[in-house]
Amino acid sequence: MIKVAGILWNSFMMALQELKVNKLRTFLSLFGITIGIFCIIGVLATVGSMEAQIQREISDIGSNSIYIDKWEYTNSNDYPWWKYVNRPVPKYKEVAFIKERSHLAAYVSYYNSVTTSIAYEDNQLSNVAVYGVSEDFDNIQTVDIAYGRYLTDAEFSRGSPVTVIGYENAEQLFGNAERAVGKVISFDKKNVTVTGVVAKQGASIMGGGGYDYDHAIIVSYRFFASKYNVNATYLDPYIMVKAKEGVPSTALQDELKGVMRQIRQLKPTEEDDFSLNDINSFSEQIGSFFGSVNLGGWLIAGLSLVVGAFGVANIMFVTVKERTSQIGLKKAIGAKSSIILYEFLMESAFLCIMGGFFGLLLVWLLAAGLSAVMPFKIIVAGNIIILAFSICLILGVAAGIIPARMAARMNPVDAIRSK
Repeated sequence: MIKVAGILWNSFMMALQELKVNKLRTFLSLFGITIGIFCIIGVLATVGSMEAQIQREISDIGSNSIYIDKWEYTNSNDYPWWKYVNRPVPKYKEVAFIKERSHLAAYVSYYNSVTTSIAYEDNQLSNVAVYGVSEDFDNIQTVDIAYGRYLTDAEFSRGSPVTVIGYENAEQLFGNAERAVGKVISFDKKNVTVTGVVAKQGASIMGGGGYDYDHAIIVSYRFFASKYNVNATYLDPYIMVKAKEGVPSTALQDELKGVMRQIRQLKPTEEDDFSLNDINSFSEQIGSFFGSVNLGGWLIAGLSLVVGAFGVANIMFVTVKERTSQIGLKKAIGAKSSIILYEFLMESAFLCIMGGFFGLLLVWLLAAGLSAVMPFKIIVAGNIIILAFSICLILGVAAGIIPARMAARMNPVDAIRSK
């Protein structure tokens, strides 16, 4: 154990000496390693953090859920757009039919929305989304309440003039979000009492693909329907259905197809006039897309790493040449060939690790800069750091194996005379 520690220490000091004596040569040789590690770790950290954020947002939309809509969100079948336009929109009364006839659905909720202005006394906000939803909405979506409470079942059934307001809206109207609870706000000549404030959501990567609670208010659908013309063509409602625990979304989708055809009274020869959008399929598509991006990062980084490995190999060939007499002296006084081999391999590995360290430093700087401007935090996970140093170690051994074997096989007498 002491001997191994001694070899590691000597190799480390030799690597530092090489860096100190031949600064420019070593820097240029290690630059490829630095750029390669920067590329692959930067891509893995950025893409991994982005994918995790998008997957969280998809989960918030409703994991293991089916969205019943006139539109197919991916249009994977190249269905003519004009046929989508002519389809009927989902109706609120269909929610009750789905609850009655579906055996795999745990929760079913209706959703509709408009954009308007809201006001409190002299303060007014524009471009605020009004979400008109039914009872099960918060069981399908993630609606965290920071202050106050969510709407009760009684308020849903009566269509009471109450609302839950987004955090940013509450901050801008009242100066302090907590003060919003109990206040009466107005929109489109309607007064509603604020029962709760949704927790701050922050910026979303998906943009319009999710629910922007920060700049919205939530009311019961019955109240929404009593104030707006829900049959207006500019509205685009849909029904959300969440599967029971342990039921795959694909099974729910198959069941809902039969249920919806019954509800719409479609004949066997008639095509569907609705779309069943599986949220889980979006998650799989996102995973596949980012997998391709990661592969591209590996390919780009691989070129830099190969160039860097040749640079380190060149350093080691030159080092063996410069230390030929020292190698002869070591072998003359009893140093084994395996010790010489391990010393040069470890020195090569340490040189690559130095290059990888500078690459990681650049990644941390990149992560700090991007985190300040992007709607999510770039995290350089521990497993990514371990991967970086593992790559450097493997490259170092691979780059140094031939020079190290040359050094280990030297004849001590010939090596000493080479001086």
